Parts: sequence; structure tokens; C-alpha cells
Amino acid sequence: MPAIYALYVINKSGGLIFNKEFVTIASNSLNDTLRLASIWHSLHAIAVQLAPAPGCTGIELLRADTFDLHCFQTLTGTKFLVVAEPDTPDVEALLRETVYDLYADYVLKNPFYEVEMPIRCELFDQNLFNTIAAVHRRWGLVH
Repeated sequence: MPAIYALYVINKSGGLIFNKEFVTIASNSLNDTLRLASIWHSLHAIAVQLAPAPGCTGIELLRADTFDLHCFQTLTGTKFLVVAEPDTPDVEALLRETVYDLYADYVLKNPFYEVEMPIRCELFDQNLFNTIAAVHRRWGLVH
């Protein structure tokens, strides 16, 4: 059954600036989450350099047996990562349109937010949670 497990936002320097778990599958510590962000940022940068095709922007999808990790990188270098159940539909659209729009509306337009710093915006959290809950309800998951 499709599900969105977690969302991570990594700044252009590779620092984790936001993380939220929606479905608890494994107990990841904060150190594990920071390590994931750092490793992903490095792998993404290496993939851009090693790509045989010109204009490659890095890794967009990592598939594993138990999860898919989707990445959307903005033009400013901010990366949005979603960990989802394998073969969950429309994750790219969710990242590019919905999550990024929420980020732009509630984080970037917040006069108290400093770019590249940790995201601590209650309206972003609430709207993100409501959006993911609505997606899970549409798929028949209890949230």
C-alpha cells in the first residue's frame, strides 16, 4: 500500500534544515538523519560530476527493497527528499508542486526565516501534515 514515510530538506551546503516523519517504520536517531542528509548531498554532487549525459542534475530516485527515496533539487540548490513505500504514485508531482509550493508560501515568504537555516515555521508544519494526511486518506491509510 502506498505511503509517504518522511520528508527531509537539505540546504545547498548539505545541512539538514528540516525533517519530518509521517509514518514511523524504523527508529532513526537525529544523528542517523543528519548522516543521511550529509551522505545524500555528497552522492548527489558526485552523480552530477560522473553523469555521462551533459546537463545531469544528480540523483532523482533511489530504489531499495523496502523504500524509494525521491529527490527534487530546486534551482537554488535546496534538496527535498521523500522516503516512500516502493512504487508510490505521483511522488515527483507531490514534491515539485505541493511540497515546494508550501515551502515557498510558508517558509520563504516568512519575514523571520533566514535562508539556509533550520525551518521552524508552524504554518509550514501544519499545512505539510494536512497535505500528507489527505494523501494518505486518499490511499486508504489511517493517519
